[in-house]
Amino acid sequence: MSTRKISLTATLFLFIYILQEAFITQLRIAGGGFSLFLIFTLLWAALSSPNMGALTGFAAGLLIDLSQSTAGVFGQWTLVLILIGFGISYFGLGYENVRLNPFTITFLVTISVFIARVVYLLLSLLLGKDLGTFSSIATSLLIGLLWSAAVVPIAMPAVARAFDFINDSRSRL
Repeated sequence: MSTRKISLTATLFLFIYILQEAFITQLRIAGGGFSLFLIFTLLWAALSSPNMGALTGFAAGLLIDLSQSTAGVFGQWTLVLILIGFGISYFGLGYENVRLNPFTITFLVTISVFIARVVYLLLSLLLGKDLGTFSSIATSLLIGLLWSAAVVPIAMPAVARAFDFINDSRSRL
C-alpha cells in the first residue's frame, strides 16, 4: 500500500471520527441516533478486500475505543469491528453483486451495523456490564437499525467516490 493511500485514508477516517465526536454525538436524536463513523467504516470495508476490511475494522475500532462517549472495555469495539469488517468484505468479495447493486450494499451495511451492535452487547454481557432493561436495549437496537437504513443510502455515494479516488479505481456504485 502506498504512502498516498495510507495518508489519505487516515486523514479521511480521522475527519469522519472528529465529525462524529464533535457534532453527531451532540445531537439529541430520537432513540439514541446513529453512528456515522460506524456506517462509514462498514461501507469502506464492504468496498475493500478482506485483509483491508479487517485492517479498517482494527483502525476504526481503536478510534471508537479511544472515544469519550464509549463506556465499554478498551479493545471491545476493536474486536467487534475486526470481525464484522472482515466478514462484510469477505462476503462482498465472494458475491460480486454486492459491489454492483446499491440496494444490496445498503442492506448489507445496515444489517452489519445491527450485527456489530448486537455482538458488542453480547460481549458486554459476557464481561458482566449492566446494560439496562430488555425493552430499552431492544428499542435502541430497532431505532438504530432504522437510522442506519436511512443514513446508509445518503452516505454511500460519497464513500464510494472517496474510496475510488483514494484507490485509483472506477466507480462501482
